[in-house]
Amino acid sequence: METFQNTVMINRTAPEVFAFLADFQNIPSWNYAIEQTTKTSPGPVGVGATYRQTRTLPRRSEEDFEVTVFEPPSRLAIHGQFGPFHATTNYELESTASGTRLTNTVELEPSSAMLRLMSPLAAPRVQTAVARNLSSLKQLLEEAPPAAGEGK
Repeated sequence: METFQNTVMINRTAPEVFAFLADFQNIPSWNYAIEQTTKTSPGPVGVGATYRQTRTLPRRSEEDFEVTVFEPPSRLAIHGQFGPFHATTNYELESTASGTRLTNTVELEPSSAMLRLMSPLAAPRVQTAVARNLSSLKQLLEEAPPAAGEGK
């Protein structure tokens, strides 16, 4: 298993960042490899909610994931198939004087023996791609008008 972490500071409150992240249908707006994300389970977002998304990179595919942690506004985690990996993605949000420190930890488990051999080489590339996506998330949230009632 390969694990990596990226951290980004976002000039928005933790509740705003959490609400945007927890609306998983927003993923295509900040993750360049995802074309569409659709909720596949009934009821509100929370632990056990399931989603299907269409990935365009590294190749076009459908993948499913489930919410495994849902603790507004500080923790959110999902687990599922992400490209050629089984993965757990954890988001930790910490309020700061200037907004929110978002720490994203990803655990990648190769889904094949061949990928296990290649995963030490692939993980740094995936980490760089995730960092790029988090930068897009930061930019998107900081450019959006504040939510009603928010002073930032």
